[in-house]
Amino acid sequence: METVEAPGASGLNRLRLLVALDALLMEGSVGGAARRMGMGTPAMSRLLAQLRSFYGDPIFIRTGQGMVPTAFAESVRVRVRALAAEAEALLEGVPQVDMAAGARRPPVERSQAILPAPPLASRPVLKLEDQPMPEDIARKLALISESTDPRRKLARAIALIGGGAAGSRPLGQEEAEEAFSIVLEGQADPIQIGAFLTLLQHRGLTAVELAGLVSAARRHCGALPVGMRHDTLDWPAYLSPKLCLAPWFLHSARLVAQAGHKVLLHGHHGSIGWLNQAVTVAGIPVCASIRQADATLEERGIAFLPVTAFAPQVSALLSLYPLFELRSPLHKVVHLLNPLGAARSLLGVSNPSYPAQHRDAAQLLGWRDFSLLGTRRDVAQATPFRSTLVHRLKDGMSSEEAVASRPDPGGEARPALSSLEYWQALWKGQVRDERAHAIVLATTAFALQLCEGGSHGEGYSQALAKAGELWALRPVSK
Repeated sequence: METVEAPGASGLNRLRLLVALDALLMEGSVGGAARRMGMGTPAMSRLLAQLRSFYGDPIFIRTGQGMVPTAFAESVRVRVRALAAEAEALLEGVPQVDMAAGARRPPVERSQAILPAPPLASRPVLKLEDQPMPEDIARKLALISESTDPRRKLARAIALIGGGAAGSRPLGQEEAEEAFSIVLEGQADPIQIGAFLTLLQHRGLTAVELAGLVSAARRHCGALPVGMRHDTLDWPAYLSPKLCLAPWFLHSARLVAQAGHKVLLHGHHGSIGWLNQAVTVAGIPVCASIRQADATLEERGIAFLPVTAFAPQVSALLSLYPLFELRSPLHKVVHLLNPLGAARSLLGVSNPSYPAQHRDAAQLLGWRDFSLLGTRRDVAQATPFRSTLVHRLKDGMSSEEAVASRPDPGGEARPALSSLEYWQALWKGQVRDERAHAIVLATTAFALQLCEGGSHGEGYSQALAKAGELWALRPVSK
């Protein structure tokens, strides 16, 4: 990444910036980092501003759960920690281990430090008797990494993410990819699989780790390179079985296909009754492989690809949910599978802390065009009655744009129809439901903008008008 020189950022000032970055990455807040470094919050805020200017990166993004490191900040975290451990050892006069000879070098003569010891050391300075030093832990993990035994390699990854304050750190992208590949290829012990997924979920997945997991999953299932199908919109639909809301987004996908854009929906099929039945009733072809989906899109313009058809191992891991009663990182990975390598992806997630992470992971994977809506469910289905924040990648550049809400017309009295019958009756014009109609058109508008390269604001109004025209021309006999 190209850097921008911050005012006065040279020599010791640059080192001070790294110390500040260290503290920010550990604490996750400006106030916490300031206390750790023994300075005021305004001073730490100025250091964060200098870091942003120097690296040309936000470093942290504010979310509903606090400050979240950007993909770039996560990518340098390991190097910063290594620097901190080495600096602390030098400044504190701790005897060093000669890795080659195994001999202990004499302590460095203690002198007044020009800077306090970096605060992000991964363990306290005061050590218990016979407690392993950071170098001892590093050497042990290095020996494991040289092993060709897949289970030992996965054990190393588990040790890195679950080692506690003394040895824990996020995985790099290649490390996460290698570890998850071992799981997908059936080379892991079942206990390791549970430990790996649970530890990642408990500690919190980083965008870098997510990118690594997605790379492994896409390679394992034979997904096509992203961008290979420049005329296709990828639309993941991995619905929670606990959330029984009508899939109005399927009507939107039909309208987008009607406009001449190829649409691939992929997700759960069979275990989620609603989606299973709705896809069939809507006449959307259900495909049994990536190859069949590719051919079907050419012929029909829209297709649904169950995850069991193209990624059975991923589907099996998703089925572990009842054993944990919590979601695993797999519930994030599946949204980025993009099996046909579509040039554009339209996602939706319900957790407010996820969108930036998905977008940053997509950016790390080299995706160019991507939109993610904050929704009530994990699929792109708009809620036009509240302000919608859209996280975007356009030509590889990230941005966030807000679309204002519109008045909620309220629900209408439903006739004596089942939920599925009512859902299809809206498409056929047999019932009038202004709220559901608005959801369908708003979702269609977001998809059209992504497919046709427009921006939000004025572009959204135009896309919404086009969605209305498509609705008026829809084939109601289907």
